Parts: sequence; C-alpha cells; structure tokens
Amino acid sequence: MTHSQAENVIKNIIREIGQECAMKGQTVSETLVAFMVKAVVLDPRNEFNVDRTLTKADVQKLIKLCIARLLDTRNPSLDTIKMQVYFDMNYTNRVELINEQHRILESRLAPVSREITDNRARTREELESVYRKIVSYVLLRSGLGSPTDIKVIREATAALQSVFPQTELAAFLSLNKKEKERQLKELTMIVTGIRLFNKDCGKGGEGIDDLPAILNEAIPAASHHIDIELQSSQDLAYRYTAMVETLHQSLNAEMELKLTMLKEVLYNVRQHEAYLCVILSDVITCAQEVEMMQKQFAAQMEQLKNAVRAKTAVPTSLVYPIFIALSNLWTSFQDEILVLSFLNNLTVNLQQFLDAHAVIFPEDVMESLLEGITVMTDEERLKKSADDKVNVSDFTSEEWLLPETTLNFSQLTVQYHGFCAFSFAVKDGLLLPGNPSLGILKHKEKYYTFCSKEAAYSFAKNPDKYIKMIGDKAKESPELIQLLELHQQFESLAPYSQIKSKDKSLKPITKCDSSTQTDTHILPPTIIKDYEWNEWELRRKAIKLANLRQKLTHSVQTNLSHMRRDNSAQVYLMKDSSTQTKRENSSNVPRPQIFLAGLRGGTPPITHMTKVNLTRAVDET
Repeated sequence: MTHSQAENVIKNIIREIGQECAMKGQTVSETLVAFMVKAVVLDPRNEFNVDRTLTKADVQKLIKLCIARLLDTRNPSLDTIKMQVYFDMNYTNRVELINEQHRILESRLAPVSREITDNRARTREELESVYRKIVSYVLLRSGLGSPTDIKVIREATAALQSVFPQTELAAFLSLNKKEKERQLKELTMIVTGIRLFNKDCGKGGEGIDDLPAILNEAIPAASHHIDIELQSSQDLAYRYTAMVETLHQSLNAEMELKLTMLKEVLYNVRQHEAYLCVILSDVITCAQEVEMMQKQFAAQMEQLKNAVRAKTAVPTSLVYPIFIALSNLWTSFQDEILVLSFLNNLTVNLQQFLDAHAVIFPEDVMESLLEGITVMTDEERLKKSADDKVNVSDFTSEEWLLPETTLNFSQLTVQYHGFCAFSFAVKDGLLLPGNPSLGILKHKEKYYTFCSKEAAYSFAKNPDKYIKMIGDKAKESPELIQLLELHQQFESLAPYSQIKSKDKSLKPITKCDSSTQTDTHILPPTIIKDYEWNEWELRRKAIKLANLRQKLTHSVQTNLSHMRRDNSAQVYLMKDSSTQTKRENSSNVPRPQIFLAGLRGGTPPITHMTKVNLTRAVDET
C-alpha cells in the first residue's frame, strides 16, 4: 500500500468514527479522533501489528475500540486527552497571537485602504469624500473610538487637518500606491499620538479608554483567578498522589480498580496544573511588559509636554517621532488586552475537562479513602529529600550534574516533566515530583530527576530498562505521552508546538574558559616622556634643530650630467591587416540615352520638340 493510499484509509476511518459518534449524540473533532486512532493502535493490549497492513477485520476492530473510548464520558483519561487536544489546537504564544491579530486587522482594513489608494478624485465633492474615508481609516486602524460617533469623528478630523490639510490631498493622490499606504499608516500614528496627548492634557480624548488603568485592574484579577484554579488542582493532585502511593501495595481487586481510576484522575489534574502554569507564566510576562510600557509612555508624554510647553509653533521633526512612539506604545497596550483576554478564556475553557472528579470521587468518598493517610505537598516532599544528595564518586560510567558544578542548572530540560522516572516505572505510573537538587542524571544526552537518593541509584544501574518500562506504560495510557513529554519516543502523537521546538534542547555548561593575569611591572615604571622610537619623527626633530630656514643650499653639476637626463618611450609596432568578404561582386549602371527630335527647323512656323528616352532598363543590362 502506497503512502497516499494509507492516508486515504486513515481519513476514511476517522470520518466513519466521527459519524458514528455523532449519531450517538457525541460530537468529536477530527483531531481528537486521529489522536485516539493512533493511541488505540499503539496500545499493546489491543494486539495491532503496526508493521503490517491492517486487514478489514482490523479496521472494524479499530473503529469499534475508538468509538467505545470516545463515548465513555465518565473516563478521566478521555477528559485528559480532550484537554490536551484542546490546548494544543487553541494555545499560541504571545508573539504569534499578536502577529495573527495584526494580520487580521490588515486584512479587514485592506478594502478601506484600497478605496483610498485607488481613488482618482478630481472634483471638490470627490476629494471631500476621500478625506472622510481617510478619517474613517485612521479611526479603524487606531481603535480609538467608534468611526460612527460624531464627536470622535470631529476630534479625529481636527487632529488630521493639523498635520494633513485637505489642500494636500491632490498631491497625496498623485503618489504611487505603496507610498500612499505608507503615508496612511504614518498619518494614523501621528493622529493617534495627537489624540492621546490631547486626552492627557484634558482637551480631548473622546471615546478613548484608559487602557493602562484597565490593565492594572485586569492583570491582578486574572492572576488571582489562575492562582485559585492552580491551587485547587494542586490540592487534588496532592491528595490523589497520597492515595495512589498508599493503595499501591494493595492486592484487592476492588482496590486495584480504584487505583486505576485514581491514577487517571491524577494524570488529569497534573495536566491541568501544567497548563495553568504555562498560562500563569504568560500572565506574569504580560504584567512585566505592561509595567515597562507604562514607564515608557509616561516618559514620552513628559518629553512631549516639555517640547510644546508655552510655544506657538513646534518643529514637526521634534514632535512627530514622539507622536509615533506614543501610538506604538498604545498599540502595545491594545495587544496586551488581547493577550490577557485570550488567556482568561483559555483558563475558563480548561475547567470543563475536570467535571469527572466530582462524579467519580465525591467529597465523602475522598474522605473515606484519605482516612489515616498523610497528605504531603510537592514542596514538603522536596524539602524532605533535599539533604540526601547523590555522591558523584559512587559512579564511574554515568554523569551527574549538580547545582554547584553546572552554570545553567536551573535551565536544563529534564525528562518526564520533572517527575521521578524510577517511581513512575516501578510503582506502575505513580507521579512523584523529582528533586533536581539531589543531582540530575545525564544519560544519552537526556536529563532525569528523582524523588530520593535510593531511586536515583536504582535507576542509574540500568536506565534503559526503566525508560522502556515508562514507554510501555505510556502506550497503555496515551495521555501520558504529552503529560510526560514523550514526544521523541512517540513522534506520531507529538503536538505541533513540540514538533517546532524539539531541536532547541539546552546543553549543560559544566566547563568554561578562564584566565589569570599577573602584573607586568611589579616595580613602579620609569617613563621617559620625550622618548621617541619612530625614525621619521627623529628626522623631523633633527631638521627642526638644524633650522634650515637660515641656511643656503648649493648644488654642483658635472659636464656629463649637464642638460641631460635618461628618457625612454615605447610605441605599438605597426601590423599588417586585411579583411575579406564572402564573395566578389560588381554592379553596372546603364548609360542614359535621351534624344530630342524636332529641333531643326521645318515648314510650320512653330517648332515642336519631342523627347525620346532610349535608356535600357537595369535588368536588361
């Protein structure tokens, strides 16, 4: 089967699964179905052989298993996968989000810009119409007020006329299209800066929201909301971890079923916690950017006030750059509003994937399971094991990285999202936070952390064995592939964001170049100020000392040198040259023969002359 045929078969399977789920009242996206198809095929319990072509029976079995898993709405594992697919399809970093918003704005403004740049107005009414369109373009692009509000239009028109009067419209329309578009953008920024300055002075600013004040209120509110959600998920994770750790030794079948469900809900809250940490990091970055921009905005506004204070006229070269800088900063404020709104919506939408917790493990069930169990936070676990560090001298073949010997220790990307590799492999999927301060194991250019010294020593004896055990466990629980960042082992299930950045791994810095320097002159140096090493400078000084201006120069000439000098000249020698054509030919012009008859006198008194041309034609000669 060719590659294109295999793709068509997979597309048909995905389409059929989606239709079956829709018929049974469950709407699923193609991305979710595709992920589930790959996860079911990878699961060794389903006995699919990925090295051979699937038969018709295999396809029907695959469809049936996928539909069964997608319709199991009480399964926390499915909720985790849905959460991962949703986040991967919707989350984007702040730079890409802002650039995409700018592209959308440009596409929406393109028709308005085209009406202005392609216009060939001649009459007064047409020129006024074009000017009104420029005002609308400025308002739409700047986002300062509604283009239908008459007060906003009047203020924007007055600001535009101060820098671009209608008398210059004819010259503007004579420019080429690119120059017109550039001037439109520049006019927008200047008018925006003027309106912001007027607002700050209390002389205008109709329809302009106080974005810095809005951001100062919105950022702490968003951060507080995310902190509450994050604390709730962490509390659940700590409780589930304690129960899984306690019930792991139980051999009771009922307890084994509860243990499986506990691990699935643990993976769910741990994934939610990881996503909330990403969002919170973006909110913190947003707060830092806003704080920096507010300082820059205040500084630019103060500079502008100082430039125009008590002056009737100010050079445009002095104030226009400040107006443009104010406009760019205001656009950045608008971008931060967009980013903050996006992050808030993402946080709210992630909450829908945690609904199974209250159904599967209500509060009374949780209390009964937690009876007699001590719940420890991640910080308490790390603090408990912080003093018992790995002794590097106990190992000869494995490399260990410690905070004291590695410069960029805190920036290393550890495997399994920072969880203990040994505990996960040995305790059947138990997620315990690894403690980097114990030491990070470097194995095959990858870095591993552990929850205790004993776990580190056990894992270091045979790392490949435990890595394979983790991979096998991830095949049975596909949500672990993204939670533990196992994308290199399962590249077919890697999210788009991880595929783009998989080559950007950071290497530890354990060695660096260093140098020392001693004093060249231990004793105080003796410097001769008038020392000179340059020969020409010494000659100059000698000539100066000789004082040649008061001296005479005599010259002597011999008979041999008198009125003589060596000279030479060179010319190019003549050469014979000739040309030749392809053939020899000649031409002959016929001799004209013209006779005049009747000149001699006759009997009539009037003489009649007749001219006879006997010249032969050219082709007859």
